[in-house]
Amino acid sequence: MEKTTVSRDGTRIAYHRSGQGPVVVLVSGTMSTGATTAPLAAELSDRFDVVVYDRRGRGGSGDTAPYAVEREIEDLAALVEEVGGEASLYGMSSGGALVLRAAASGLPVRRVAVYEVPYAMDDAAVRAAAAYTERLAEALGRGGRGDAVELFLRHTGLGEEMIRGARQSPMWAGMESLAPSLAYDDAVLGGGRVPTSAIASIGAPLLALAGGASDAWWHEAARAVAQAAPEGTYGTVAGQTHRVEPGVLAPVLAEFLAA
Repeated sequence: MEKTTVSRDGTRIAYHRSGQGPVVVLVSGTMSTGATTAPLAAELSDRFDVVVYDRRGRGGSGDTAPYAVEREIEDLAALVEEVGGEASLYGMSSGGALVLRAAASGLPVRRVAVYEVPYAMDDAAVRAAAAYTERLAEALGRGGRGDAVELFLRHTGLGEEMIRGARQSPMWAGMESLAPSLAYDDAVLGGGRVPTSAIASIGAPLLALAGGASDAWWHEAARAVAQAAPEGTYGTVAGQTHRVEPGVLAPVLAEFLAA
């Protein structure tokens, strides 16, 4: 059953809760809602009290202008307070960037885990991230939601033929509905570089993961995150890519979160 809490600025945040044990909040990435993390929640709920939620501007949650990363951190703070006052956090992709920012802000967290946060690991990637930010703002500023989604898909490396196919798929309308939140994830990534000084302030144990079958730069980013944290560990999930299988990821996360 869907529940709600209210963030500091009055925005309604929708969430689901399942299982028993230590509380773990799962944070989804770009173009996703709490439903995206539900399969992972199902895998973890035999050992943990798992919370999945719709980030602001998505699914059953509200939205309040103007957007700021601090508002999303306040959303997480309200959620953690609602479910007991302390929790472990897991973030997927750009959701991992939000988790790191939230943990660095002093949120009461027991443990922090992230999977393949898409940080820029060289100057060319930083320039590409800046160009994406500029083009995304232009597309959304004129109401071009479809163009914004196309831009994101192209930025992730999807080919033109696959993008054309996506436009014709039944999922396209849902993707367009989430288009404004693309700017939110871009803001959370903060220009692309690993925020080493912020991560250095995280007092909780941290696990930064990458898929064993993922490209090398994902591993470079995960290592950089782990190395920046006072209690950071880098790990791999065997045989996985950015589209990690919940049933393969869950045991790795459970071992860390239950330690």
